[in-house]
Amino acid sequence: MATPLEPKKLTGDDVRLLYDRHGPALLAYACSFVADAAIAEDVVHQVFVRLLQGEMVMPSVPVAYLYRSVRNAALNAGRNGFRNVPLDQATSWFTHRGGDHEAALALQTALSELPEEQREVVTMRIWSGMTLEEIAAAVGVSLNTIASRYRYALQKLRERLKPYDET
Repeated sequence: MATPLEPKKLTGDDVRLLYDRHGPALLAYACSFVADAAIAEDVVHQVFVRLLQGEMVMPSVPVAYLYRSVRNAALNAGRNGFRNVPLDQATSWFTHRGGDHEAALALQTALSELPEEQREVVTMRIWSGMTLEEIAAAVGVSLNTIASRYRYALQKLRERLKPYDET
């Protein structure tokens, strides 16, 4: 049996649990690299299919590995000539808890306007609940750099979304 620090092969149930917990956030993350939602879905599914086929061994921090795998697969999809079409601004990635479709679209637009490095950190931190340390490991940059990217992104999002602030 693998210890918590050793890589291990995943069972079908392990993969299903990872998909249930992180699939929607990974899809949003993939959308930050490819503008077509169908391609983003294909990218995420490709990563999970490889896990199910036993082609990958999961390291000790699975969520960081998933993000790195999705990022690499999305970048490969772009390089392999998949058609990259502009995002339809009327189609929201998000559902606002209060049903405010306009606020959900404003968040999507604000996120799409962030630099890629900042958008990546926000997606990993907020939608997957990764720690800054896990994000640094997944992205391969220093913790201080990740913390700065996150701080700058939140400042930009707060400013951009001020009209939707309910407080």
